[in-house]
Amino acid sequence: MVNSIMQPDDLIGTMLGNFRILAKLGEGGMARVYKARQENLDREVAVKVLPPWFAADPNFVERFKQEARLVGGLSHPNIVTVHDASEQHGHLYIVMQLVDGGTLKHRLEHLLQKEGKALDIIEALPIFTQLASALTYAHKQGIIHRDIKPVNVLLDRSGRAILSDFGIAKVMASTNLDLTRPGAGVGTPEYMSPEQCQGGAVDQRADIYALGVMLFEALTGRTPFRGNNYAILAHNHLYEVPPRPSSINRAIPLAVERVIFTALMKHPQQRYQSAEEMAESLNRAVNAQPPKKNYFGLSPAPLIGQNPTTTSDDRQGQLYACRYCQHPNKASMRFCTRCGKPLSQCPNCSNKNPVNNRFCTACGWVLNVYVQ
Repeated sequence: MVNSIMQPDDLIGTMLGNFRILAKLGEGGMARVYKARQENLDREVAVKVLPPWFAADPNFVERFKQEARLVGGLSHPNIVTVHDASEQHGHLYIVMQLVDGGTLKHRLEHLLQKEGKALDIIEALPIFTQLASALTYAHKQGIIHRDIKPVNVLLDRSGRAILSDFGIAKVMASTNLDLTRPGAGVGTPEYMSPEQCQGGAVDQRADIYALGVMLFEALTGRTPFRGNNYAILAHNHLYEVPPRPSSINRAIPLAVERVIFTALMKHPQQRYQSAEEMAESLNRAVNAQPPKKNYFGLSPAPLIGQNPTTTSDDRQGQLYACRYCQHPNKASMRFCTRCGKPLSQCPNCSNKNPVNNRFCTACGWVLNVYVQ
């Protein structure tokens, strides 16, 4: 539909503000990206041009400019720098730094199609650590991305990951145009958190969920949930248990698998509560350091020192801290006696287990295991 409205070469050679459009770099359902030259400063930039139906809505244009000003204030080595945003002759555009190393999507597709493999965990670690750093910074500024996906991760020639498209999804959420134009929805279904699928309010934990989806994809070559329409994907995000990454790629360590599953928990309060926390867990998992936190990314350690070699009888006498309120509970308890939250809910089948269980009584999934 985008092609029928705007022909590929319509803008090449023309001026948008101070920017001369030189060549098309890429195209998606939401926008086109061009290489351009800023004439007054004699530098090359990237110009993202949104489809014309967005520029036809004055309210959308104003919201877009307001959000661009907010995002333009972000300054982080792993967030793309926004130089300008405006509207001219029916074209709504945003000007960014030019990053010429391709996208993470291109990298993943190249590995899968040319070499028949997924991203190696050693290569993935710095990329996802950098993305987590970018998100941590943005979240502290009160900005949620809402559309984390590989095509929005740019790579420079040194391999540094740079996150782009902050704020665009938020603006789209405030207009009905996204409900009537294909490919322009708020977020991308394969990467949307359960709360996004329900149309609910989102916070930084929606970005963490999407980062988990992207880590799953990077290490396995596929997203955890597949479907040919939004309804199927939304249902899967809301109700289905994702496959074990190690069942697709046996090279994925159990500790890394736990990081992914923690990020993909259905309920936001059971995920990592910050991108920084997720990055720390991923670093420990890859570097084989003993984790300080359990499968959920929260401390399950008993109030009385736990020894991994203790017997079942020994564990029965220990008190275990609730990961929500830190209240001590007996080993046989399934729910905290203070706050009522489940003490050891299986991330695989959601069965509520006694807090001292090492394995889920329903599906046999490993619970609260410390990697030595």
